[in-house]
Amino acid sequence: MASRTRQLMAMIPALGLAVMAASGCATPVNQPAGNSGVTLVQSGKLVTCTHLSYKPFQFSQGDETVGFDVDLVNLIAKDLGVTQQIFDTPFETITSGTSFSANQCDLAAAGMTITDERKQAIDFSDPYFDASQALLVKKGSNIKSLADLKGKKLGVQQDTTGEKYGNDNAAANGYTVVQFEDLPLSETAVRTGAVDAVINDNGVLYDYAKEFPDTEVTTEFETGEKYGIGLKKGNTALQAKVNEVLKKAKENGEYDKIYEKWFGKKPTSK
Repeated sequence: MASRTRQLMAMIPALGLAVMAASGCATPVNQPAGNSGVTLVQSGKLVTCTHLSYKPFQFSQGDETVGFDVDLVNLIAKDLGVTQQIFDTPFETITSGTSFSANQCDLAAAGMTITDERKQAIDFSDPYFDASQALLVKKGSNIKSLADLKGKKLGVQQDTTGEKYGNDNAAANGYTVVQFEDLPLSETAVRTGAVDAVINDNGVLYDYAKEFPDTEVTTEFETGEKYGIGLKKGNTALQAKVNEVLKKAKENGEYDKIYEKWFGKKPTSK
């Protein structure tokens, strides 16, 4: 028994080395970002979950992902001394918290409205953008309200506040709801006539109508929505850092510059 014990004791250092080597091959998780108290899923990166495309908040331009949200998160990454990396994922994996529990990203910036339902699964930063729902139609269609859609088709994007608003008002206005996985598919459906109108956030629909003048935004619905940056439940250190950087950007004029860059005007509120 004594000789067997000595053999086992002799093996322990080698086993420890093997365990260290194996763990070194794993995907880095919870890496510290300088002296900020913030830990990140990848060393030297602030990984942002989003769902492309949601122009002008985040969209592809050549090999790059650019947009209003991207520029805002770059300020957070710069403060942490790291670079931002975009992770494109279905919107519902963000709002459900699945992306965070799988350590796919540190935060989510996706033109995302803060709602009580979403707060059950993820935490949010302080609000950084005001939004309302709007209606995109073919120019000259004379569709100016949900009531004008009676017997017609309304396109919605899956798992959005626009989808909820569209569904909540469908029975009263007599239209059929058609669901799309992403924003560009729904917008294109208006131009091809697959749907008669699309409901989504006003910022993205006005941007689309500017690019495609055969469409127009005919009305807005004052839903009083506010966007927030999403975080894993309980990640208070990163939440505090995000709020600190957003506050500073609004005070020193950086926020206004980014807003004007993407919307062509200064914000009316912050």
